[in-house]
Formats: sequence, C-alpha cells, structure tokens
Amino acid sequence: MTIPHLDGLIAAPFTPMDESGNLKLSAIAPYYKFLKQNGVKGAFICGSTGEGVSLTLAEKKAVAEAWAACTNRDPDFKVMTLLGGTSITDCKDLAVHAQSIGLYAVSFTAPFYFKPASASVLAECCKEIAAAVPDMPFYYYHIPVLNGVYFPMFDLLKAVDGKIPNFAGVKYTHEDFMDFLSCLHFKGGKYDMLWGRDENMLPALALGAKGAVGSTFNYAAPLYYDLISAYSGNDLVKARQLQQQSIDMIRLLGKYGGIATGKAFMKAVGVDCGEFRLPVKNMSQADWVLFNKDLEQISFSAYQSKKQALTSDARI
Repeated sequence: MTIPHLDGLIAAPFTPMDESGNLKLSAIAPYYKFLKQNGVKGAFICGSTGEGVSLTLAEKKAVAEAWAACTNRDPDFKVMTLLGGTSITDCKDLAVHAQSIGLYAVSFTAPFYFKPASASVLAECCKEIAAAVPDMPFYYYHIPVLNGVYFPMFDLLKAVDGKIPNFAGVKYTHEDFMDFLSCLHFKGGKYDMLWGRDENMLPALALGAKGAVGSTFNYAAPLYYDLISAYSGNDLVKARQLQQQSIDMIRLLGKYGGIATGKAFMKAVGVDCGEFRLPVKNMSQADWVLFNKDLEQISFSAYQSKKQALTSDARI
C-alpha cells in the first residue's frame, strides 16, 4: 500500500462546546472554513487539543461525522481522527466508523493505564487496530508526556515494518531529535513523520520535517507559514525571530493554566469554542482581561489567523 506523505500545517482542532458543556457541532463547518482561509491543510480531530479523552464514544463519532460532512468534498484537506488508547475494541469500532464516513486516516496512541511492556507489544496493538481498516492510512500518535509511553519510535518502526501494510507514520509530539531524525531516515524515508511540537518547528525543519500537526496552527497559522518561508529562503535570522514569537505565544498557555488557554486564543481570533470539560481548569474572567493585555504585549494581532483568505505559497 502506497501512502503519500503529508506536508504543510495540519491543525489539531478544539472540540466546540456550548455553555452547558455539550457538543456544539454546528460550529465545525465554520471552523473548517476558518482553517482553510488561513492555509491549513488538514485536521487531526479528537486528539489532546480536541479533548478526545473527555468525549464519549458516541460523541467522538458525532464530531467525526460533522467534520466529514463539511470536508469530504475537499481532497486538499485531510482529516484524521484519534481513536483513543485504553480500549482496543473501542478503537477498532471508531476506526471502522471513520472509514465508513470517509475520513482520510486514523491515529492511535498507546494505552496509558495498562501500558504496553515493549515496543513490540505496542506494535501488536497497532496491528490489531489497523487491520480493522486495511485500506485506510494508520498513524501512531507519540506523546509520551501524556501517555507515559516513552519507547523510541525508531524501535516501533522496526517492529511494525512489513507487518502493517497501512501503517503510514507517526505524529511525533516529543523532543527527542535523535530519534526523530532516525525515523525520518528509516528505510529511506519510508514513513511519514509529522512533527508535533510547534515551539520546536525550526529545528524540526532543519532535520527534514515536511508536515506538522499542532494546536497553535488553529490561531496562528500565518506565523508558521512565515517561519517556513524564512527557513526555505535561508533567512535563518528571521526564522529564529519567528520561532521566538511562537515560543512567546506558547508561554501564555502555561501562564494561564495550560491547554484550556488555547480556547481563549480561539475566542480572541473570533472563533468561540466554549470551554474545556473537567478535570481541565478554564480561564477566569479576571485572567481573560490579563490575557488580552498579554496578547497586546506579544503583538498577537500581527500574526494571528484571521477570517479572511490567506495568500501563501509557503510549504514545509
């Protein structure tokens, strides 16, 4: 099975919620258009940013159906859904559902309660799920800071190679550049290695990354396309400055409590996705005022995503 490698920016969307904390599916079609207007080339739904672990099985299917309904006629916008991790049976169910509604790909992250004992056991988990959708690209989602599974992805590629025909690659959300480069070089670049740390995009570009999945692409895609253009044009001084702007923006996530701050960024660009569900802590109204002052301090409006067409030929 020949699976093309993805390039450019793929957003990890937030799952829109209403004031009661229920899904707001009507917000997904406008959300897709907003991403398209800003040059984003796909969506990685129901992941960490999308609160997949806080959604029921039925809700994950409903979110996937809403994204499929508005994107299936757009071959240039790829949607993949995170299946989950703790229940292999649920993951297979979600994978079959994703294929039935026409999504491009599925992704799986390691079980984080009963953890796999080795990369070979993790490969067996991948094999069982991928076999449920043999004609659909299957990606592993490497995010050890959240699932606690730190096996080198180079070891996983060796364990799956030749055994899972639809294994497309890895969404790599970790800082092990030695491992990442080895994965890029594995079997002559056989597998699609999607970079997942927005704050470290520049060094990933230097290693050869072509595609990236990130949460901050939801609201600051122009910044990253400018960074890519600067790097591609060998203007490393400008590229480093733009990466620092990214870092300054991302520091606000930690300052105001973590992942839920991302929805505050979305509100600031005019795409209200509601709040996160418990146990994630949301921003207080007092902090919202301070947060907006900080946005002015970092000149966020100069590079934020906007509700208008973005003209950019930049590609990773």
